[in-house]
Amino acid sequence: MTMSNTGGRRRPPTIHDVAREAGVSRGTVSRVLNGGHYVSPAAQEAVNAAIRRTGYVVNRHARSLITGRSDSVGFLLTEPQERFFEDPNFNVLLRGCTQALAAHDIPLLLMLAGTEDERRRITRYITAGHVDGVLLVSSHFGDPVAEELREAGVPLVACGKPIGLGSKVSYVAADDRDGARDMVRHLISLGRRRVGVVTGPLDTPGGVERLAGYKEVLAEAGVEFDERLVVSGDYSRASGEAGAERLLARVPDLDAVFVASDLMAQGVLTALEHAGRRVPQDVSVGGFDDSPAAAAARPELTTIRQPWDRISAEMVRVLLAQIGGEDPAAVILPTELIRREST
Repeated sequence: MTMSNTGGRRRPPTIHDVAREAGVSRGTVSRVLNGGHYVSPAAQEAVNAAIRRTGYVVNRHARSLITGRSDSVGFLLTEPQERFFEDPNFNVLLRGCTQALAAHDIPLLLMLAGTEDERRRITRYITAGHVDGVLLVSSHFGDPVAEELREAGVPLVACGKPIGLGSKVSYVAADDRDGARDMVRHLISLGRRRVGVVTGPLDTPGGVERLAGYKEVLAEAGVEFDERLVVSGDYSRASGEAGAERLLARVPDLDAVFVASDLMAQGVLTALEHAGRRVPQDVSVGGFDDSPAAAAARPELTTIRQPWDRISAEMVRVLLAQIGGEDPAAVILPTELIRREST
């Protein structure tokens, strides 16, 4: 660490100290710090070694004045704040994205926008240039945020395919439809024929795709589709419990339920217990996500595993590529059936 001339106090190392230590010009150090363009491998290694030896830390504010970038990314959840704390999927995804960005020394800003006023304020903040790009989570059909950010030229990657925007917005998604097909095939393979479903919100890609997969497998198996066996939820535990109560009232001899999230499935298990129905002896229950809620359920949930680590890593990769000037991209990742005690 370099010493100052005032009282022997330590001062932070500067870019000049790095240049002197590496034996290169200040301009070469600057180019290394801004991506390494037009720098030889030997010079880049010398600068990186000098940074490690001196303990130099980039002054992000100063660099942002030069590059026009904030060197930060937003994690935008367009749901009420209580949903962030209730649904374990959001925390898993946030942690994965934070870790993926940490490898690039980029901080992640959590933004919650569950109301129209909050969405307006956060959209203004983002479009003013306070973040370089946005990871958008839980987009609903008709929600203007994704379209407004796209029109403003903000690099954007959604978790799940935003309904109605097609190829205009980058997204990373698990294969919701195929995962639903795997679960419903599994339930039918157990001899179940009165298979109910508690869907996610039908203005979200997961809600639409998982219901479509359910219907496709019923047709494939020659099981007649019955509207009474379909109820919708909002991915909360309470909506799962209410949905199961409606199903039991409509179809008392229900023998299986496919639930579009593990958290809702916990609510379904509660409703079945209150109704005196044994799981899995009387009713088989399958969830979706393989979130911590699946292992915490009693009995433990058979579920569809979403590859959360890969989803978060791909969201970050696609976003950084877009910030670097690449075109929008779409990534769809496979799911996996995880068998446990509930089926």
